[in-house]
Amino acid sequence: MFKTLYLRCMGWARHPRAEWYLSGLSFAESSFFPIPPDVMLAPMALAKPSRAWRFAALTTFASVIGGLAGYAIGVFAFDMVEPILRDHGYWDHYLRSRDWFDEWGFWAILLAGFSPIPYKVFTITAGVISMALLPFVVASFLGRGGRFFLVAGLMAWGGAELEAKLHRWIDVLGWTTVALVVALYLYLKQ
Repeated sequence: MFKTLYLRCMGWARHPRAEWYLSGLSFAESSFFPIPPDVMLAPMALAKPSRAWRFAALTTFASVIGGLAGYAIGVFAFDMVEPILRDHGYWDHYLRSRDWFDEWGFWAILLAGFSPIPYKVFTITAGVISMALLPFVVASFLGRGGRFFLVAGLMAWGGAELEAKLHRWIDVLGWTTVALVVALYLYLKQ
């Protein structure tokens, strides 16, 4: 099952329009979409290691532009978005991001951009609290760029050898991940 999905992802990564898809995903994830661009960036950098830095730069740029869209949502449309945040389990993240902004400001965006924390929540919150635009953009470039260049660099460094190992071990890795997620869910449920 996982091997088929892996091969399909690698096929998409080699698609002639892959860069367009990566840009669209990066933009959307920063303002409203739940799937991070790493799921496309990593296989693309693995499939074409010589273009990994280009992919990372493209992902970073599109993500920051998407972050500006999230900022605009926070400024102009938060009343429309608030019920969505509540209904889709992002409300606690939103409240936490407000607390982080109160305490750390610039560093909250930088950390959210680099980490797996939902960046879109922070971009919207930055708009709601009217964070200064220049620090927002700088922190977004640093955080998102750091993350995406790290992902692309690791994949390019591994190259064909890593791709072959992943191909060989993908089913074991996939089922191990599923087992860990189920175990974590059951543990947290208790």
